[in-house]
Amino acid sequence: MKRHSIVRSATVTTLVTGAVLACLSGPGRADEVANFYKGRTINLVLGYGPGGAYDAYMRALAPHFSRYIPGNPQVVVQYMPGAGSLVAANYVTNVAPKDGTVLGVFSVTTALEPMLGNASAKFDPARIVWIGNMYADDAACATWRTTGITRIKDVIETSKEIAFGATGPGSTGNQQALVLKHLLGAKLKVIQGYKGIKEVGLALERGEIQAACAMSVGAVKSAFNNEFRSGNMKIFVQFGRKKAPFFGDADHFYAQKLTAEQRAVADLILGQSDLSRPIAGPPGLPPAVTAALRKAFMQTLADKNFLDGAAKMNVEITPTSGEATQKRFEEFLRSPPAIVAHVKQMQKS
Repeated sequence: MKRHSIVRSATVTTLVTGAVLACLSGPGRADEVANFYKGRTINLVLGYGPGGAYDAYMRALAPHFSRYIPGNPQVVVQYMPGAGSLVAANYVTNVAPKDGTVLGVFSVTTALEPMLGNASAKFDPARIVWIGNMYADDAACATWRTTGITRIKDVIETSKEIAFGATGPGSTGNQQALVLKHLLGAKLKVIQGYKGIKEVGLALERGEIQAACAMSVGAVKSAFNNEFRSGNMKIFVQFGRKKAPFFGDADHFYAQKLTAEQRAVADLILGQSDLSRPIAGPPGLPPAVTAALRKAFMQTLADKNFLDGAAKMNVEITPTSGEATQKRFEEFLRSPPAIVAHVKQMQKS
């Protein structure tokens, strides 16, 4: 009975604190946020395993983020891989505390899964509170030097099915592979279930798969820099609206022949790379906490010590504010129903 009373008391305290922070405005707000965070820990719940590109970004961020958050809470990365980061998204939006002690790190692709009909996505994407985005990336698909794939035509004109690797159905890797399959007629199947991009890369090296998407500039630089520089990993198609110099002469998806509808479908899927390393807060995050975290996020990403450390880890930073991230995400949610229906149909095959 005593233990239940303690749990109940802690719950009430959290609710009361959240209510107070939600109502605060003006100069006293920062003081109350500092009082709330003092001595606490913020868990960055990462929907991927260690060693990949997302992990590199969060390890670069965590040590510096605390210094700019009022109250200086400890910031730690908590790994929760599964289903292309959907496990983490469901946890952060449904189970985790809504007071600012838990933030989510999952892909925008995953965050849009409810709109695209994934019944396993148990949340309302419009209620996610975006803290900010660390990097606007250029996406691409890669192969290994031993596969014989060098151009996009090699996965379109082949007589055999090419195995692509991905983490889950809502993952960036799966979505981009489906773009090649349904819009360009590539002959491929997607093998899902890998825990993260690093494991997908190892599968490429071992020959378990012949290709993989979600191999963006940020992913390659932070997780596969040696493999790419040595020529073992090769990019055969890139998805940015403009060609990325980093990918050299790799074929450009938007240079292919596309109808207006196909281009609109591609824009919905591939445009998500604009928000490649976002940080999410749960629904109901108090406005005072949201404002403090968004401000601290942008201050961190402008900090010289942070930027020097990120550069040493091959982590590039092109920050987007929380407000701008929220606006861009809402643009995705307002996509025309016909285009959303087309993407849904693609995912069924």
